[in-house]
Amino acid sequence: MRILYTNFHANNGGGHVTYIINLARALAAEHQITVAAPASSRLYRYAKAIPGVTVVDMRYTTRPSSWFGDRARLRRLIKQGRFDIIHANGSADHKQVMLATLAMARRPRIVFTKHNDHPVSSFGHKLRVALATDHSIAVSDYIHRLLADSPYRKRPITTIRHGIDTRFFAPPPPDSLDKLREIFFGPDWRGKLLLGSAGGTDYDKGWLDLVAAVAALPPGDRERVLLLVAGDPPSEAKLERVRELGMIDQVRFPGLLDDVRAALASCHAGFVLSYREALSFACREIMGLGLPALVTDAGGLPENVTDGVDGWIVPVRDVAAMTARLRLMLDDPAQVRVMGANARQTAERDFNLARFAQATVDVYQRTLGGH
Repeated sequence: MRILYTNFHANNGGGHVTYIINLARALAAEHQITVAAPASSRLYRYAKAIPGVTVVDMRYTTRPSSWFGDRARLRRLIKQGRFDIIHANGSADHKQVMLATLAMARRPRIVFTKHNDHPVSSFGHKLRVALATDHSIAVSDYIHRLLADSPYRKRPITTIRHGIDTRFFAPPPPDSLDKLREIFFGPDWRGKLLLGSAGGTDYDKGWLDLVAAVAALPPGDRERVLLLVAGDPPSEAKLERVRELGMIDQVRFPGLLDDVRAALASCHAGFVLSYREALSFACREIMGLGLPALVTDAGGLPENVTDGVDGWIVPVRDVAAMTARLRLMLDDPAQVRVMGANARQTAERDFNLARFAQATVDVYQRTLGGH
């Protein structure tokens, strides 16, 4: 198949980018893959490194001038590429694909993946369903329900949860852990409970709730917990909140990491405490590394975890519930290790990249067959 992947993000792009890169890597050997994304984006940079993948600089602007520039370039690419499938991964690029393919004699089949829980009931979405959607992919059952209660219900919807490369996101050799812990937490890590996240420092990622949960422990226990939060450095206002809680010496900020594996693997458990989440690559990567995950019940996030088996599920922003789970971890570190092994088994069984890629190809083939 000739497949065109589109995405509008000009910078990091988060989970959208990881999703497309994983598919491109998995499918490039057997299919002709083209990625159209802004040259400034992480997606453009990463896709260029995949053998056999064609990468095109494409901007998905809505300015009137784009009618004769960017949109004309996209239309030309689609015509010349003779694609079987266009797979759109954001509302902005989905809109531009719709406009670029209007009145096209041979329009490729268009698949749209819904990566977030932003509303999809506007007139613009109704147009995209009518003119530029043959099949929708939901990244979780939660997102499937959202699409099924929107204009997208007029087209087939399939739930396909993200896959991760479980060979890449795998536990490191046990004899490397002491060194990693010293690198990321310092020489005083021994005897401490180490928890980490690569979800970033935005308020809606919930990491400050966990800081508050640690601060609520009795003094003797509170001192036994260290946190790591990778991603863009926190603002001064966020750091001030950490200071107010008396936790500034117990939270590590390694910054935005190209490779999060070593930082996360140095921990005993991971956390994703978002207020909104479609599914979460971050949670799946944590579990692939052999760590149990402390997650909220936001959106599709709890679909990753079996509570008490390979992680813990708490209500969004429920600091007391988080403190209670920390208490369990401190009291029974052996159980934390067992749950980490269970998390790795879950990742190998359910987060398999080959399964994810094949399920996506199945959608393409069904769409080409008119189903």
